[in-house]
Amino acid sequence: MLRGTSFRRSGLSHIGRTNISPSSSHGNLLSDFNDINNNKCLPGKALSPKTNSKQKILPREVIDRYKSGETHPVSALYQLSQVLQFQMDLKETVTTAGITGFYFAFCVVIDGVQYKTGMGITKKEARAKAAELALEELVACSENAGIPSEVSVTVRDKDSFIPEVHSGRAVMERKNPLKDQVPSAVREIFTRLMDSYPEFSACGGTAAAFVMQSPTGCEVIALGTGCSNTRASPAPTGRILHDSHAVVTARRSLMRFLYKNLLLFFSKNPSLEEKSVFQQDQTTKLLSFKNHLTLHLYLSQLPKGAAQIPSQLRLNPLSISAWEVNNQIGLHVVVEGKVFSKFSSSYEQMGSHVVSMSATDKITQWLVLGFQGALLSHFIEPVYINSVFVGEGGCSDIRGLQMAVSQRVDGITSTLPLYYCVYRPLISLVTSAVPTDTQLSQKSLSFNWSHGDLTTEAVDALEGRSTEDSPFKSSPALASRLCKAAMLSRFNLVAKEAQREELLAAVTYREAKMMAKPYQEAKSVLKSYLARKGYGQWVEKPPISDHFSM
Repeated sequence: MLRGTSFRRSGLSHIGRTNISPSSSHGNLLSDFNDINNNKCLPGKALSPKTNSKQKILPREVIDRYKSGETHPVSALYQLSQVLQFQMDLKETVTTAGITGFYFAFCVVIDGVQYKTGMGITKKEARAKAAELALEELVACSENAGIPSEVSVTVRDKDSFIPEVHSGRAVMERKNPLKDQVPSAVREIFTRLMDSYPEFSACGGTAAAFVMQSPTGCEVIALGTGCSNTRASPAPTGRILHDSHAVVTARRSLMRFLYKNLLLFFSKNPSLEEKSVFQQDQTTKLLSFKNHLTLHLYLSQLPKGAAQIPSQLRLNPLSISAWEVNNQIGLHVVVEGKVFSKFSSSYEQMGSHVVSMSATDKITQWLVLGFQGALLSHFIEPVYINSVFVGEGGCSDIRGLQMAVSQRVDGITSTLPLYYCVYRPLISLVTSAVPTDTQLSQKSLSFNWSHGDLTTEAVDALEGRSTEDSPFKSSPALASRLCKAAMLSRFNLVAKEAQREELLAAVTYREAKMMAKPYQEAKSVLKSYLARKGYGQWVEKPPISDHFSM
């Protein structure tokens, strides 16, 4: 059991009271479900990236659903912020017009412009009223335009805003911006995990974490470390981890968190369903995060690959050859932790070793396809992140990352299937949350943790399995809880809970993935687009690694 670990009451409470010692991946998933059952998860959804454009197009469908009462006013505003890419916040303020008594007051802020104040005897009521007031103004502008299908509305300029006279409760400002909250949350959980297992403290030099933000704060929901991939040959077992780089490990830990919350949602128990981070779209029947929840990614250093483009290439690209440009900004592969440009033939000399796409290329892919992967896309909409924060201890320049994850996929959105897009997160440097020094003896180790876990798991990245002394071991065979077989077991259990018989009919892991047709279409479009733009061919792992069943 994890020693000395407790969570702040900022949206996610401590999860898990039962020791996990299953003998199979399926048993592990049941433990995951039992661990999360009696605890709360985050409500809400939050900010979207900022846009400088003043002209906004209000989607008629969102407005109609709000007017009919199908969509809550706060939900409608956040949906508009996602579609129109404007910065929106619900900020606590003070009561107006001389109103006395204990009232809460909130106002909507869109691209830095403050709208009318809404008040209520609870914060929830005040937020809803503030959202209604902002929507009334936006909808009035759109209806005055008289355009039936989609309408143009001008967001007010800051200079045109006439401040109101406030009185009553004192102003409650957010003390810590997101750039402070995210690394602070990562630092807290990382320190506690490492204090509990100091023997693995040196394998945390390269770390990544997913942080969920709610109105009450930020909480780490998935964390991973590592800087290598396996040297084992592909096999049709699904029990070998091919890639243990930090962001890949963190992302697979995020997938475990999503499976846990799907079990809560499909539990047929209203109290458990309420604790899930998911809500269902009544039109598509797909799930998405509850309103006011946003997801953010922390990286302790720049990921391998094109994100580490040399500064002279970024600053003066016309002075060097087109070949060198493609060689640097193009796709990269990793073999046993070593990085090779896709335009280099050196990696082909590695023989039967497993070749993985670089972490930068995988992040680029996830920003288009979502971080949920093929199997989870049967149940949920694409999962995108709002921000990427890079620890400044191992990095001083993020322009290479910005180019790699945004510039290379410019113009692809119109060719993608429904729900998929190029989601451009805000990328910025922040204070380092984890130490950057590591011992050479532990560079091949990786550890993973997701919200609700009682213990961390240590993985030998070169072998692709848990270590003998790992705090968590799923079975005597040492298959990692992040392996494909474990994910397929979780998928089957969720499909059963959701009564999706057509998914349970899939015989193999590959078949279940290929049944996610929109996801596979988006993936095919992305790879063809990158190749057509001259960035190289995406390297696929041998199909044999996916031809296994439970």
